Amino acid sequence: METKKELVVPAIENGTVIDHIPTEVVYQVAHTLGLDEYKDEVLIGTYLQSGKLGRKGIIKIKNKHFTKEEVSKVALVAPFVTVITIKDYQVIEKLDTEIPEHIDNFIKCANPKCITNFEDIPTRFDVVEKDPLKLRCHYCEKYTSKETIRFNK
Repeated sequence: METKKELVVPAIENGTVIDHIPTEVVYQVAHTLGLDEYKDEVLIGTYLQSGKLGRKGIIKIKNKHFTKEEVSKVALVAPFVTVITIKDYQVIEKLDTEIPEHIDNFIKCANPKCITNFEDIPTRFDVVEKDPLKLRCHYCEKYTSKETIRFNK
């Protein structure tokens, strides 16, 4: 007997797919990437069947490709997801995200007295630990965790 398979989530012609997202952070990934303000098709699926994770989330963004910085933001919220670039319905590139050693210019320091919060100085953090995530500000040495990360706009 032939087993009929169907796509739970429709294919996109051009854009990006973020796959294997832990279900509890799907909407945080979407918010981190500013997809709530994106003006083209965005499909968000959560609690989908996954052989790898049991349950997973997926985000498909039509006509959008992400910068290395944007992919690094995703890694901070959801390490080890797969970012897939699609062109003409074909997979062009697959990247597994990883947390970088240094994070420049897109996280705010949690210390209100840090120079980066009142001077026009780009932020810089060193990754002290990846699991659980622990970052140290290059300027004031204040620590930030996954729960306290605030992204610059």
